[in-house]
Amino acid sequence: MIRNWYRSAVVPRRAIARLLPTAGGGLVAGLLALDVVLGLLPVAFVLATSVVVGQVPAAVDGGTGSAAWSDLVSTFVLAAVLFLARQVLAPLQTALGVRMQRRIDGALRDRALSVALRSTSIAPMEDQATLEALTEATREFEAEFRSPGSSAAGLLALVARYVQLVGFAAIIGAVVSWPAAAAVFVATMVFRYGQRGGLRRYSQVWSQVIGFRRRSVYLREVAMGPEAAKEMRVFGLAGWFTDEYSDATKAMLDPVAARRRRLYLVPYLVYTAIGLVISAAVLVSIARSASAGEITLTALALGIQSVVAAIALGEYYPESDVQTQYGMQAVAALAEFEARMADAEARLPAAGPGLPVPPDAPEEAIRFDDVHFAYPGSSRPVLDGLDLELPAGLCTAIVGVNGAGKTTLVKLLTRLHEPTAGRLTVDGTDLADLDVAAWRRQVSVVFQDFVRYELSAADNIAVGAVHVPREMAVLRGAAARAGIADAVDALPSGFDTTLSRAYEGGADLSGGQWQRIAIARSLYALEAGARLLVLDEPTSALDVRAEAAFFDRFVELTRGVTSVLISHRFSSVRRADRIVVIDAGRVVEQGTHDELVAADGHYARLFRLQAERFAAGLDADGNEVES
Repeated sequence: MIRNWYRSAVVPRRAIARLLPTAGGGLVAGLLALDVVLGLLPVAFVLATSVVVGQVPAAVDGGTGSAAWSDLVSTFVLAAVLFLARQVLAPLQTALGVRMQRRIDGALRDRALSVALRSTSIAPMEDQATLEALTEATREFEAEFRSPGSSAAGLLALVARYVQLVGFAAIIGAVVSWPAAAAVFVATMVFRYGQRGGLRRYSQVWSQVIGFRRRSVYLREVAMGPEAAKEMRVFGLAGWFTDEYSDATKAMLDPVAARRRRLYLVPYLVYTAIGLVISAAVLVSIARSASAGEITLTALALGIQSVVAAIALGEYYPESDVQTQYGMQAVAALAEFEARMADAEARLPAAGPGLPVPPDAPEEAIRFDDVHFAYPGSSRPVLDGLDLELPAGLCTAIVGVNGAGKTTLVKLLTRLHEPTAGRLTVDGTDLADLDVAAWRRQVSVVFQDFVRYELSAADNIAVGAVHVPREMAVLRGAAARAGIADAVDALPSGFDTTLSRAYEGGADLSGGQWQRIAIARSLYALEAGARLLVLDEPTSALDVRAEAAFFDRFVELTRGVTSVLISHRFSSVRRADRIVVIDAGRVVEQGTHDELVAADGHYARLFRLQAERFAAGLDADGNEVES
């Protein structure tokens, strides 16, 4: 039990304390000194007011002009000054605490961002447990009053509270007895254990329902966000989403409420009984001493005020308790995230600066040599002994049915994942030996699930090569070659228009227009020095005729460039220099369109099947589409 308490209560506080130097030594020392002063002021105020009570009889007897009256007034003024000093310094404590919070949270946000982006592979970020740890950490960053920084400020704020407790216990010991002081101290700490221990155990249940919480938040954001607004209304999804959200929220809150009742109901009654018995016993002892004439009126006031004030310190601390508990959990979650990322990275090839990438690479070819790959946590191979050559300066189309491994091939080519076995080479050099950042500048990719940035149209294109100075003429040229320049010029502010209706003066684009923006992004990167262009299902939002027309034009625009076109529409890539057919993670056929049709193999059969579907008004997968 003690070991569990140490792990759950002491170790996390040590982790928070280790964050304090991040805020700066001067700020920490100043806030610590201020907390000590704020702890002593209430004790001094009780002393002063008790002396006032003791001075009243003599002052009344002596009258307003007596020395006793002057002493009473002086002590009263001192008590008032002590009271006002606390009221003045308390906001300063809050302000310094906020400054500490922002410094620490800023440093930890940078740390989390650095860890999340450090890996050259996306594999660690596809692990469910890793994502949950990151969610737990960043959730508290967003709720600033429960962040690690506020936890550090709350930890220092405890100094003021416990300085008060020690001061009141010392007064009780001097006025009543030291056993009575120890009893009141224990009673207060029992209350504190009930408050803080209950909060600690209560907060831990949230980590057990994080899956339900993520689903609840997701359902709420989808239902209330603009992305699904059309389908929510057209398909009548409001009721369904409401029910699903209610079910997920209930599944999240029911165990939390049950744990809260178990932690606070009966234990609260027990702790209250202990505190009442101890405080009543001490107060009775003080009353008896006063009635027997054993203590003065000042001592009586001191004893009663100190007991009441000390017991009151067993309450919930709004400046510390929630902050420290949830902040500690956020720090623990961040540590878990870092550990999981480090563990995932340890299973990847050793990362380093790598060899420089020749500016004209690839000059000969990129080769996949007996490449095997399975996604983490899955035993099913996506690529199973893939042998493939991508000749430099030619357009290679890679086709295959959905799930054949085409997109996975792109992820390996861009080193978002590493092969399970086998290797990729660039002009004979293992891709794993090349500098990752330099290689990625040589590659421009349009993914099927490309990002629609809520930035200006110009920014959406320029993100393809942020490492070079922006040239508007080059950017416009890329947009023109992608067939989107005229549409952008027609926007309210042209290329400066924010591509989102959520902003004043913003505008949205159609799915096909967005894909052309993404293609312009890749062409802009090509102008900035990229030597390998990869388009992964870049025109899935276009119909088959528009896609075929685009590919015809694209092949001409990129003639002489090493390019890879990924598609599951066989009829759209006939103009490519070479066509490679992937099936079950292997190359099953390759050649020109005419050669593959003449061979009457896998490609020819699928080509004829898709042509028949298109003629019948169906898409490549056999789904009905508008004519």
